[in-house]
Amino acid sequence: MSMSLDGFIADPEDFLGGVDGERLHKWADAKSGPVEQFGEEWKAAGAVLAGRRTAELMDHWGGSHNGLPIFVPSHRPPGPAARWNYPLVTYVLDGIESAMAQAKAAAGDGDVQVRGGYVAQRALEAGVLDEVQIHLIPVLLGRGRRLFDVLPSEIELEVVRVIDTPEATHIRYRVRR
Repeated sequence: MSMSLDGFIADPEDFLGGVDGERLHKWADAKSGPVEQFGEEWKAAGAVLAGRRTAELMDHWGGSHNGLPIFVPSHRPPGPAARWNYPLVTYVLDGIESAMAQAKAAAGDGDVQVRGGYVAQRALEAGVLDEVQIHLIPVLLGRGRRLFDVLPSEIELEVVRVIDTPEATHIRYRVRR
C-alpha cells in the first residue's frame, strides 16, 4: 500500500493520493530497480482480498485483478454488475476470516494481496494478515483517509525488508503473533 508520510492512502474524495489522484503511486512509474522486483512479487500473487469500497471504486478491476480472483468481504451481497458480469469476483458474506481463507485457498502457493485500508484493518484485527508492505511516499497530504485509522489494539510488527529510493521508502513488515 502506498502511503504518505502522515499516514494517508487517499484524499477525502477517495482520489488515491492527492489532488491529481496518483501522487502516491508515481514511484511505480519507474521501470527498473525495486519497481521491477515489486512487479515480480505482484505477479506471483494468487488472489486479491479487497474491501467493498475499494472494489467498487475500482469497478472490481474489470472483473479480475490482472487475472487473479478477487474476494470481497461484505455484510451485503454484490450489486447486479458485479454479480452477473464478474465471475472471478466473490463476495463473502460470513466474515473476514472466511474471505481470507477462501482467498488463500484460491491463491495456492501464491500470496494474497490486500487492497483497501478498511479491509487491511479488519484483517489485522482478526489475526489473518501475515505481512504488511508500505511504500512510504515523501509527501505530507494533511488530510484524507488513513491506512491505520482504527485498530483494536497495539499490533507488533517485525521489519523484514527496507528498500530506500528517492521516490519512496519500501518497508515490508511481518505481523508478530
